[in-house]
Amino acid sequence: MTDKTAAELAGEVKAEFQKSFDAVKEIAEKALAEAAKGVTMSTEQKDKADDTIIKMNVLNEQLATLEQKVLEGTKGEQDKPKTMGEMFVGDDKVKQFLAQANPRGRIDLQTKATLTSLTTDAAGSVGDAIQNTRLPGILPLPQRRMTVRDLLSQGQMDGSTLEYVKETGFTNNAGMVAEGAAKPSSDIKLDLVSTSAKVIAHYMKASRQVLSDISQLRSIIDQRLLYGLAYKEESQLLNGDNTGQNLNGIIPQATAYSAPVSLADLNIIDVLRLAMLQAALAEYPASGHVMHPTDWAGIETLKDTTGRYIIGNPQGTTTPTLWALPVVATQSMTVRKFLTGAFKLGAQVFDRWTARVEIATENEDDFIKNLVTILAEERVALAVYRPEAFIYGDFDTALAA
Repeated sequence: MTDKTAAELAGEVKAEFQKSFDAVKEIAEKALAEAAKGVTMSTEQKDKADDTIIKMNVLNEQLATLEQKVLEGTKGEQDKPKTMGEMFVGDDKVKQFLAQANPRGRIDLQTKATLTSLTTDAAGSVGDAIQNTRLPGILPLPQRRMTVRDLLSQGQMDGSTLEYVKETGFTNNAGMVAEGAAKPSSDIKLDLVSTSAKVIAHYMKASRQVLSDISQLRSIIDQRLLYGLAYKEESQLLNGDNTGQNLNGIIPQATAYSAPVSLADLNIIDVLRLAMLQAALAEYPASGHVMHPTDWAGIETLKDTTGRYIIGNPQGTTTPTLWALPVVATQSMTVRKFLTGAFKLGAQVFDRWTARVEIATENEDDFIKNLVTILAEERVALAVYRPEAFIYGDFDTALAA
């Protein structure tokens, strides 16, 4: 086994190739000269010429192979990634700085490691990341569908306080009046209601590096923060107890369910129809139902005596409705409870600040740690104009009555 390098071997083969090349050239020149004189090349001369050409071709192939190895070896040395120290001392700015008699100041060297398939702890080693196949993107958690706000009238407000006049009583004495007789007097009671806009907010922290490196992370955070606002808002619109910073929700102000008529063989669908009747008798025809998804599933799976579904086809894709009114199935409602009402007429949600997302690095701790605070907030108020427009009840209690 030889210890010679590829470059040394290439030099030797190149010398042998040159000798063979010269020999072939000499034979060719001699053959041409004899052919000009009419002398034919003998068989022995032809065999010698063929052997010389074959040897030259073999040496040429060997030379090409060795030269390629030399080239690859040189390129490998050139492509070898430099360490941070090598890049630092080789940088022109650093050389100029150190060449000064009294170097003062600061040198900022920004580098990116050359990515390699190494699995060691060296800069740029990403070999450990090669073995797995990873699907792109971030799979978000499931999100609840928010629809209670859509049932309500929408509005904007100025300032922090919302005032409105609510009718609390009306005595209608309108009647037939004879000529010259006194007219009857009716009474109306009004009450000034004052409420304030409440802030719903939350935030997340993220490093500036990860926001720069994962392009979709910012949008994921934004959407998740906005979803969190809507999630809390829906619960407040329905259940806010008007204490502290809570809204005065619809359910605490709603009228209790009381069946206007009695029906035989009452079922859950009948209860909701009677709730609609109760609202209509209060002069506020209902515009929607709100219930827990579990109760809506129970209604959808009701069957008649022949086994057919009562309210629809399981393959249907229509919007959930009952008695021609939209149904909102939300987990913000308690199981076995229901809310039926004239949502557009009876209540209105006001936006003082519409939902928004802001980022900042203003506090000192965030600044020195390269952190970004991502804040989502909104400011809303709720006006319930007509409590009698909303009927709130319990399915079990209603069915037992």
